[in-house]
Amino acid sequence: MGGFFGVASKEDCVFDLFFGIDYHSHLGTRRAGMAVYDTKKGFDRAIHNIENAPFRTKFDKDVNNMHGSMGIGCISDYEPQPLIIRSHHGTYAITTVGKINNKDKIIEELFQNGHGHFMEMSGGDINATELVAAVINQRDNLIEGIRYAQELIEGSMTMLLMTPKGIYAARDRYGRTPVTIGKKEDAVCISFESFAYLNLGYTQERELGPGEIVVVTPEGVRSLAAPGKDMKICTFLWIYYGYPSSSYEGISVEKMRYDCGAMLAKRDDVHPDIVAGVPDSGTAHAIGYANESGIPFSRPFIKYTPTWPRSFMPTIQSKRNLIAKMKLIPVHDLIKGRSMLLIDDSIVRGTQLRETTEFLYQSGADQVHIRPACPPLLFGCKYLNFSRSTSEMELIARRVIQEIEGENKYPNLSAYADPDSTQYHDMLEKIREKLNFTSLRYHRLDDMIESVGLDRCKLCTYCWDGREE
Repeated sequence: MGGFFGVASKEDCVFDLFFGIDYHSHLGTRRAGMAVYDTKKGFDRAIHNIENAPFRTKFDKDVNNMHGSMGIGCISDYEPQPLIIRSHHGTYAITTVGKINNKDKIIEELFQNGHGHFMEMSGGDINATELVAAVINQRDNLIEGIRYAQELIEGSMTMLLMTPKGIYAARDRYGRTPVTIGKKEDAVCISFESFAYLNLGYTQERELGPGEIVVVTPEGVRSLAAPGKDMKICTFLWIYYGYPSSSYEGISVEKMRYDCGAMLAKRDDVHPDIVAGVPDSGTAHAIGYANESGIPFSRPFIKYTPTWPRSFMPTIQSKRNLIAKMKLIPVHDLIKGRSMLLIDDSIVRGTQLRETTEFLYQSGADQVHIRPACPPLLFGCKYLNFSRSTSEMELIARRVIQEIEGENKYPNLSAYADPDSTQYHDMLEKIREKLNFTSLRYHRLDDMIESVGLDRCKLCTYCWDGREE
């Protein structure tokens, strides 16, 4: 995934920029960067690897040395950024969040149009942000270039682009990721997460619409391209990725999760002794379930975080699973002999939740009922870099469907997505057996959409039902 923050100020902006970026640390685990512009010194930039240390630790020296009245920065799971680009538009800094599905085609077209080369990253990939800049530079001015990039890219692409005159912010064409504007006296900020600027003294001005382009200066915000009519914001932002104190399209993340848990409880027929959430991703959903059901909420295990920040996550999946397990410390007095209902945001591969369940049984749990806060994941995301999965067959639901279908290479996935179908219930029973749960019941898609409170046509639900634009 990834997050971004930008500031245009009449004073030095580095303090606000530093902490605004830091507030996005939950959205990425590999790279972070910040770029500033000073009228006397020009552009300055710092990029660091944050795999083994949090953002603040890596950038504490930079924040004391960098100066500027404008700045942009990011937390990134993949490419190093922001980049500083010199082109016929002049010099600008750029950072992006999104996914480019037609990367090879765009690269080939750029080469045919005379583009010389791209720098390869260590893994052999081309930096997506550099590619976006190359697309923008195909047009006569920045606004036309940004529009061209939004139209050309298949997937999604939200970007911040900083010039000496101001910061251009462009939300992706279908608004899959959020962009919000904050304002205070003598400064304006642009942020992925709406909470990131509140403690810095900003108040929310507004959210950008799908495909909208604005320019931000210390004096305010000016729209350069009107928002489109169609929106497909990612529903998984509320389920998992969004920070609890954020809101998107006016919908509170934390409240949505309470409502999500409450709707799970309304459809349930088990009577456990306690309700718990997998820390921290299932906690709010579990509180909503407990409040609705009247079953006590409890914390039977605690996540150890003092020296285990989220950024400390190896890229090798087996090591990630081990680290995730090592973070959870049991409270045996709250586990032994208990029937437990456990809520997590989702089940992806199933490895971690299976190990968590075994861990609870080993700690003396009598029963472990699992309630994921979203439907079974059947499709890999086409629009955002949400998962490290290289194949949809890594998803536990797809592996189980393959086992059920046998030689049939083209199963009717729509049937498996229907919570009222026989195929759906067969799939759930297979997953339950494989992962050793006492019982398993997913959040229904219709209930989840109701938990959000937006019209279904405005939400992207592709990973659960395969419905495209």
